[in-house]
Amino acid sequence: MRFYLGLATTFHDPALALVGPDGTLLFAEATERFLQYKRAPNCEPDAPARIGPLLREYVPPGSEIVVASTWGPQFSGFLKGQAQAGTFDLPVLAAHPTDLNASFVPELAERVFIADLHIAQERAGYGTLLALTQDVRTGGAPPRARITGQRRYPHHLCHAAYGLWGSPFSEATALVVDGMGETGASAIYRLAEGRIEEVKRHRGRGSLGFLYGLITDLAGFDQVKGEEWKIMGLAPYGRPDPELTAILARLYRIEGTRVRFADAETIRDVAAALLARRPADAPERGWADLARCGQDLFGTLMDALVAGAHVLAPHENLVIAGGCGLNSSYNGRVLQRSPFARLHVPSAPADDGNAVGAAWLAYQEDHPGWSGPPAGARPLSPYLGARVSTAPMERLAEHERRARRLGHEGVTREAARILAEGGLVGWVQGRAEFGPRSLGNRSILADPRPVGAKDALNAKVKYREGFRPFAPSILAEAGPDWFEDFADSPYMERTLVWREAVRDKVPAVVHEDGTGRLQTVTAARNPAYAALIGAFRDITGVPVLLNTSFNVMGKPILHTAEDAILMFYTSGLDALVVEDWIVVK
Repeated sequence: MRFYLGLATTFHDPALALVGPDGTLLFAEATERFLQYKRAPNCEPDAPARIGPLLREYVPPGSEIVVASTWGPQFSGFLKGQAQAGTFDLPVLAAHPTDLNASFVPELAERVFIADLHIAQERAGYGTLLALTQDVRTGGAPPRARITGQRRYPHHLCHAAYGLWGSPFSEATALVVDGMGETGASAIYRLAEGRIEEVKRHRGRGSLGFLYGLITDLAGFDQVKGEEWKIMGLAPYGRPDPELTAILARLYRIEGTRVRFADAETIRDVAAALLARRPADAPERGWADLARCGQDLFGTLMDALVAGAHVLAPHENLVIAGGCGLNSSYNGRVLQRSPFARLHVPSAPADDGNAVGAAWLAYQEDHPGWSGPPAGARPLSPYLGARVSTAPMERLAEHERRARRLGHEGVTREAARILAEGGLVGWVQGRAEFGPRSLGNRSILADPRPVGAKDALNAKVKYREGFRPFAPSILAEAGPDWFEDFADSPYMERTLVWREAVRDKVPAVVHEDGTGRLQTVTAARNPAYAALIGAFRDITGVPVLLNTSFNVMGKPILHTAEDAILMFYTSGLDALVVEDWIVVK
């Protein structure tokens, strides 16, 4: 009985995944959820207090565990050599400037970046080892299993393995684009007959991910906090600015399908030129025109990379992975702008998803005939995380008469009624979603019909910038009637254009540019959520709900029922549903 524990060991967005002896993905979860610490920077993915109970739940006594992590052995060796040479010593790092003009110059920022990577690689798996050998306050005796191997796999290969094997395709081309891999920031892979083949790894320090991060910071946000998504939200409010576009154009050149990025001196000059033009209120309000120009630039460069992927690995099916795969605004347009006919972007395309890729790569290494999950298990379900206990709701009911257990049909009907009357509902069902977006199991829901629903939700619960849109969840069968060029979007991975005739029916989820980052819902994928949207449709005639993650600004999505109850009583939510329990204000 051999299990495979995948660990995403970049210093940001750590995560773990557990694959069983038959290759089935049993569990996957970002570390931030358990710790309730946004992005969990520099935290081990397998904290003993988390991994101990997890192994006791899934791994029988006497089993073997192979630990697989997400940066290759050659790169780990390089990091170790750099550490021995003193590259990461604090006085050495402190000698480099950290102001905005310098921090995005690759040879300067890279030192701090790889120093963090080195720390993450050195301690990969030690949390699991500790949990297996000691009682570390994990609720009982250590799990009776043993580590029999530790393996490391290249960063971009882990992205590709998760994206390709988790896709609905038996054959496809994968384009990986992020901030940094072992040799560059993008790569192309091919899936054929269940095997993943590297087609091309781009070399050098140039990075579309880092370029987008530079724009994020210059526009008044913070890429370290993962605020790149704010650029997508703010961009539709901005105007195309020829002068800004001309300045940004100095950062790159396109030669055919090859993207070449500027040198360090040019990057410094561009940053200085943009800072000189930046509005004084950008740190508080954002810089909409730069966001618009930056998003347009992102699309131009991604178009070149996608075209290059099709030239080198032509196919109808495209998988986009890596952190840049979170750019849903681009994802919604890529098929119209490329030779590809079908697109898959996984639910966790950034570094957290690499935990799954590493675990699967380790499994295939031991089972050479394995060609990915069976067709019936693809595309991969996003509902791979922890369940919540209803015990806190039972305890709450002892003191709160408005907490009731109505059964699943009962809470569905009651929640639909409250939503139709304009109430805000926290909705917690089943297993948590793997990835940054709530997909109907850890969601705050609202009626999308009132014009002021978005502002009310921001004021009462989310406490975030008004320019950021809220997403629509729509019953998949209704999608073609509501969206132009409709495409299935189960992970909320792409934006599409609302049909003109329906926009005034759901104004709270129509963005400034007429788009919506939709989630398509089916009973097969999520029966509880589909039933709720269906019940809302029966009351209102609208098969759409406003869906946003069950958290407040700056915090991760909730992890326990206690988290949900706390947010219910400290925000403007009108009702909370946890499985078949409901409590109302």
